[in-house]
Amino acid sequence: MSAAEAGPRRRPRTWLLAGLVTAVVLLIGSVAATVAWAGNAGNAGSGATTNRGWNSVGPGHGAGGMMGGRVDTAVPQLDGTTVRVTAVDMGAMMGGRSHMGLVVDRAAVPAGTVSLVLANAGWRTHELVVLPLADGQQVGSRSVGADGTVDESGSLGEVSLSGGSGTGDGIEPGAAGWTTLDLPAGRYELICNLPGHYAAGMYADLTIS
Repeated sequence: MSAAEAGPRRRPRTWLLAGLVTAVVLLIGSVAATVAWAGNAGNAGSGATTNRGWNSVGPGHGAGGMMGGRVDTAVPQLDGTTVRVTAVDMGAMMGGRSHMGLVVDRAAVPAGTVSLVLANAGWRTHELVVLPLADGQQVGSRSVGADGTVDESGSLGEVSLSGGSGTGDGIEPGAAGWTTLDLPAGRYELICNLPGHYAAGMYADLTIS
């Protein structure tokens, strides 16, 4: 085979590799950027009632995502220790599967009153469900049913109301929700249990000590 014949066949592979590398870099950048909202959303002290502009990632407004966006929800002063969680997602690129994740601002907190705040910096609707972990059980290891969800019968709480506390229809892109729980010492798995989201990587580990 001549060099002229071989050249054109290698080019598609080169462009494919470049595209994959770019996608990975953008995903990493998205996670790093969306975590930044946690630093701006901390409780402002006694008397504070709202926090806005948590996730100024780029020029977008409303629905956030890997290319930019803003989580702009008023959150009241919450009781106990606050754990801030960011939901991120990236749509399927170049024929691949979509990538999603939950990013927590801390992996361990004291036992007692814990407030969980979920900010949705992705393109899709998300939620947060708190499930206890058995001894030796790893996050991401739950069996996914035919409907794309896991068994959440042991749930201790949920964040799925946009702009409010408790349960609803899911946290919309660019919005936040929260809940306050009394959590004893142990390990917990924070998950998004909307169809297909857990299998796509939407889970995180939280230790209560």
